[in-house]
Amino acid sequence: MDSVPVDEGKTVSDAPRLRASYALDAEGAWIAQARHLAAEFLGRARTEDGLPVPERVVEITQLVVSELVTNARKYAPGPVGLDLRVFGDAVEVVVHDGNPEAPRPRDADPGRVGQHGLEIVMAVAEALDVRQEAEGKSITARIALSA
Repeated sequence: MDSVPVDEGKTVSDAPRLRASYALDAEGAWIAQARHLAAEFLGRARTEDGLPVPERVVEITQLVVSELVTNARKYAPGPVGLDLRVFGDAVEVVVHDGNPEAPRPRDADPGRVGQHGLEIVMAVAEALDVRQEAEGKSITARIALSA
């Protein structure tokens, strides 16, 4: 897994306050690594930016990262990109993958085991956006810092 240095948002007026990008292209524990990166990122937001980030927001962000990276790993070919950014009063989790097909929530079924990831993300995120890209798609989940 490689960390990609990015513009920290100081040169563009509409840019995020804090941002980090990661390429999740190594074999192994992607989900655990991605969850750790999310917690580390929000820890930096607290210490470097002085942003009040409740522990509940860290937990929700890790859950969203876990579900979106799991889906990308399961249903998309190739590497997965993870962007974390703070915009105003929210943290955004963006997962890029090589499958152009948009995920679709399944009908409610209390007897179904598994395959609830998108439902979980939709329940805890303030907003969810799916965009087609040249080589797949990106899914952005917005989580209020006051969650």
